[in-house]
Order: sequence, then structure tokens, then C-alpha cells
Amino acid sequence: MKIRIKGNSIRLRLTQTEVANFANTGYLEEHTEFGNATFTYALANDAEVLTLSAKMEGAKITMQVPPDLAKNWTSTNEIGFQHKQPLSNGKELFLLVEKDFVCLDNTFEDQSDNYPNPNAHC
Repeated sequence: MKIRIKGNSIRLRLTQTEVANFANTGYLEEHTEFGNATFTYALANDAEVLTLSAKMEGAKITMQVPPDLAKNWTSTNEIGFQHKQPLSNGKELFLLVEKDFVCLDNTFEDQSDNYPNPNAHC
């Protein structure tokens, strides 16, 4: 699972295996170690939320997905889903979860478990 954070937006991208694991367990978690601290990000199937949402506790970001949305996404060809989460300061946090496609340009990243890119076909 990859995370991209820019300003008030968070995007998670999942490989085929990660989507299958999320469908089976309802939870995925990744860690980035900084020596003296660890940053954690997670995707959780959560019956207590009505829409995609995110929370941050300590050095951990968890994106929460309602069960119906999670089931539909993991069992269909739907690429992803998004939501703008209102913040208490009047701003919004843009959230996006999507399946990770093979890049069309050259990259050194292992893409063997990514979804086939639909733009690769004429």
C-alpha cells in the first residue's frame, strides 16, 4: 500500500494482493521507520463510519471505510472512491483510495502485483 500526502489530501493505492487481503481481513497497515520514530498508515473496514473518513492518532493515520463501500470496491472493477472530509476549521481533507495500476512510463518500482493499466491497450 502506498500513501501520498500533499497539502490537505491523502491518497492510498493498493496492489491486487493488498485489495484481496483487505477484502478478507478488513484491515491493512504499513510502517515507515525513521530510526527514533515510526509513521504508520492503515486502511480499516469500519461499521461505525458512514463514508470514507480519516483520523490521526499519534503517528498513525487510519482511513476508515464503511463495510458496503469496502465490499463493493473489493469485489468489482471499481477503481476507487473518494470523499471530502469537513474539518473543524472550515477546510476540507480530500481522501482517495484506489487500485494501483502499472505505470505506462519507465519506473524502477516493482509493479508485478499492480493492476493492468487500462490505458495500455489501443
